[in-house]
Amino acid sequence: MRTTYKIANNIDWVTIGLYALMVTLGWMNIYAAVYNPENVTSIFDFTLNSGKQLAWIGTSVIIIIMLFAIDYKAYDSLAYGIYWFVILILLGTLLLASPIKGSRSWLVITESVRLQPAEFAKFATALAVSRFMSSINLRQQNWKDQAKLAGLALLPPMIIILQNETGSALVFAAFTLAFFREGMSPLILIIGAVAVFVFVLTLLIPQWYLAGIVTVLMGAYLWLNFHRIKRYLPTYISIWAAVLVMVFSVTYFIDNVLQEHQQNRIKVLVDPEVDPLGVGWNVTQSKIAIGSGGFFGKGFLEGTQTKFDFVPEQSTDFIFCTVGEEHGWLGSLIIVALFMALLIRIIYVAERQRSVFGRTYGYCVASIIFFHFLVNVGMTIGLAPVVGIPLPFFSYGGSSLWSFTILLFILLAIDAHRKLDLGRG
Repeated sequence: MRTTYKIANNIDWVTIGLYALMVTLGWMNIYAAVYNPENVTSIFDFTLNSGKQLAWIGTSVIIIIMLFAIDYKAYDSLAYGIYWFVILILLGTLLLASPIKGSRSWLVITESVRLQPAEFAKFATALAVSRFMSSINLRQQNWKDQAKLAGLALLPPMIIILQNETGSALVFAAFTLAFFREGMSPLILIIGAVAVFVFVLTLLIPQWYLAGIVTVLMGAYLWLNFHRIKRYLPTYISIWAAVLVMVFSVTYFIDNVLQEHQQNRIKVLVDPEVDPLGVGWNVTQSKIAIGSGGFFGKGFLEGTQTKFDFVPEQSTDFIFCTVGEEHGWLGSLIIVALFMALLIRIIYVAERQRSVFGRTYGYCVASIIFFHFLVNVGMTIGLAPVVGIPLPFFSYGGSSLWSFTILLFILLAIDAHRKLDLGRG
C-alpha cells in the first residue's frame, strides 16, 4: 500500500492533465462531427462515434492502471518479446485478415469492434529500439549496430506497407529524431532532408530540366573551387550522380510503384485545383471548413460543413476541420498549443531519466506524437498529402487511442519509478 501511494505521489500529473484535457476535447469534437441537428441524440449514445469513443476512453483508464501496476523493469526486459509478438500479429493480419477498403490491416473482433495492429507496432518498436540503444554507443558509429537498429525500425513498416497502409508506415520515419538525440550522425538527417527536397522539386519541375539545373550548378561549383577540392572530386561526382539517380527514380516510383489513389494524393498536394470535385475534394472541403470558422468559430455544434458531411472521415482523419470550423483560428491555436505543451513536457520527462532506455523511449514517444500531429494538421490544410494518419487523442478510433495511451503511459510509469529509485539512492 505504501509503495502504491509513493508511485501515485511521483506520477507526472502535469502530463496526465494534458492527456485528460486532450482526450476530453477530442471526445467533444467527435460528437460535434457526428451531431445531427434534425435528429438530436445524446453525446453518450453508443450508436454514435462519440458514445463508442467514450467506451474506448473508459477502457483506456483501465489500461493506464494496469501499466502503472506492472513492474516498470518489465518494459525493458520484455521489450524484444513484445516487439516480436506484435510482428507476428502484423504478419497474421497480413495473411488472414479480410480486405477493408483495400487494406489487410484490421482484425475484426466483433461486428462493431476492430483493431489495427499497425497502431500497436509503434510503441512495440519504440520499446525494442530503446532496449537496443541502451546496449550500444551510437556515437561510435558502428555500422553493424546501426544496421541492426535500422532493421528493428524498418521491419514493422515493411509489413505494414504490404498491408497497403502506407500512411501508418511513414510514421516510423519519426524514430530518426530519437536516434539523432542519442548520437546518430547528423549526416543521415541531412541526406534525408536533401532527399525530401529533391523529391518535392521533382514534383514541381520536369525531371530533365531539374537534371540539367543540378548538372550546371554542380559543374559551376567544381569549376570555381577545383584547386581547393580536387582531392575530393570523386566524392562530389558521386553526390552529383546520386542526385541525378533520385531525380529520375522519383518519377518511376510514382508512376510504377504507387497505386492510383496514392498518385492522386501527391497530385493534389502539388496542385490542389487539379480535380476539386474528385481526388481533390477532401482537401478542398477541409480548407473551406477551417477557413469558414474565422477567428472565433461558428460555435460548438454549429458547423455547417461538418453537419452536412462535406468533409469525408470527419471524425477520424479530418477531425481538425471540426475544430477549425466551430472554434475558429483561436480554438485551433489552443489545440496546437496543447500539443506543443505535451511535447515539451514529454521531452522534459525524457531528459530527466537516468537510463538510456528511459530517455530514448521518451524521445520515441515525442517523435511519434509530433509526426502524427504535423502530418494530420498539415493534410487538413493542404500542406501534406492525405495519408490517413489520425490526430493523437482527438481522432475517433479505439486502436489509435489505446496505442497512444500505452505509448505515453509506459513512459510515465518508468518515470514514476525513477523517482522511487532516486529516493532509495
